[in-house]
Amino acid sequence: MKRNTGILLLFLLVLAADVAVKRAEANICWSKSRTYTSPCYSDEICANYCKADGFDGGDCGGFRRICFCSKPC
Repeated sequence: MKRNTGILLLFLLVLAADVAVKRAEANICWSKSRTYTSPCYSDEICANYCKADGFDGGDCGGFRRICFCSKPC
């Protein structure tokens, strides 16, 4: 039981670190998509929605799998 809890905690930390690194990239601003409201499992579909909204691209991210749009700051 303790081992499963430790593995789950490690997995959550890796996900959180991935999101933090994506958001800290230089000169790129990120914004939660206003039109893609479903759980996000395809970076390509997310990017297409973001481009239709006037952004340069997008990626799925976070524990809740949210579509984040990107553009130069």
